[in-house]
Amino acid sequence: MQTIKLNNGVEMPLLGYGVFQVPPQEAERCVSDALQVGYRLIDTAQAYGNEEGVGQAIIQSGIPRDEIFIVTKVWITNAGEERAVKSIEASLRRLQTDYVDLLLIHQAYGDVFGSWRAMEKAYQDGKTRAIGISNFQSCRFYDFASSVTVKPAVNQLQCCVLSQQNGILPEMERYDTKMMAWGPLGQGTQDLLTNPVLTRIGAQYGKSAAQVALRWLIQRGIVAIPKSSRKERMAENFDIFDFTLSDADMSSITPLNQSDTGFRDFGDPDYLRRIIAMFPNV
Repeated sequence: MQTIKLNNGVEMPLLGYGVFQVPPQEAERCVSDALQVGYRLIDTAQAYGNEEGVGQAIIQSGIPRDEIFIVTKVWITNAGEERAVKSIEASLRRLQTDYVDLLLIHQAYGDVFGSWRAMEKAYQDGKTRAIGISNFQSCRFYDFASSVTVKPAVNQLQCCVLSQQNGILPEMERYDTKMMAWGPLGQGTQDLLTNPVLTRIGAQYGKSAAQVALRWLIQRGIVAIPKSSRKERMAENFDIFDFTLSDADMSSITPLNQSDTGFRDFGDPDYLRRIIAMFPNV
């Protein structure tokens, strides 16, 4: 597995398995399948409601804990130093582990600086190997990263060939903050999976459009976390390390960018109300 070095020296796999919208009752089976395929990075969150299944699958796998990279996230309703501390301890219990490898603030709302103080303490105490953020757009990222002592190791953003996040990259590079892509396949957008440019490139290598899209990310040094409940699709998504896109291939993908910052308006108050209503008591 190829890795990327975070700004504190921790090595993180470039490809992982995400469990967003994986039902709690399915999480153990899905993560078990992903580990069998070869994934060693598992991305979950308090809001997903499936940390228990993730933890159980890791325990049952028999794979040494230090060979698996676990990511989880502090939810909005747990923002603030005191609540974040309690939620981190609860996540560790649900995951059945003494530490996670990466702990993120899930959304750029609420008392994020209080949450960060709790996360810095967890980092100092060895309860997480790295800390970072998620869904912090350019201006919010700058405000946050320029204000905190421990600089974010990762910013997880919606990123794929249709939403390339080129604009924020120079700002993140100032702090050596790595990008982690959620929705790396456009969250099932058929325009991506059947895109003629990706399909044409894939035909040169005997690969699918999805495999080309994932390969494009990791060649840019962006961590990708595709999700599927089907083991055969997990295996297909994992099979991207035996070919390399040429410079011409990479250049031909650049014009596919449709919305550089993603397809959700994080500045819309209605969006915030909706997501809090979806996960009110995490």
